[in-house]
Amino acid sequence: MLNFQLKRNTFGRLVFTGADGETHEGVVPVHAFPITAPKEGVALVTPDGHELAWINQLSDLPEDIRILVEEELASREFIPEIHRILHVSSFATPCTWEVETDRGSTAFVLKGEDDIRRLTHTTLLIADSNGIHFLVRDINTLDKASRKLLDRFL
Repeated sequence: MLNFQLKRNTFGRLVFTGADGETHEGVVPVHAFPITAPKEGVALVTPDGHELAWINQLSDLPEDIRILVEEELASREFIPEIHRILHVSSFATPCTWEVETDRGSTAFVLKGEDDIRRLTHTTLLIADSNGIHFLVRDINTLDKASRKLLDRFL
């Protein structure tokens, strides 16, 4: 049972109203595990970090509130997902990677092999030289050429 209301004010900020009627402006949704469980475990927190509500499943929310939370999360959690590795300039770092992502084609500079982190057995997080993260959700779904390029860095 939902014991709060969530709305967006005219300034585009989320406003939380609890069961006691107290309101908090500038509420931020925070994912516990954004990559491994993107539809689960979201906290609504105040700008100073106090948790107001915990949401086990986004699907449990009424549609209007779920849309607000998903919009806010999408604007904060920008992680393009790599679908193909088109070219790598060198197998020594730093090197430039040309990739195809779910947001389109792009190129980024990999400073070092330490910037490739294994999150699970099949999931990788790659940080570029500007701090932007790229996700490889499942290395087994990459094509053979992409796997071959990626294996040189793992």
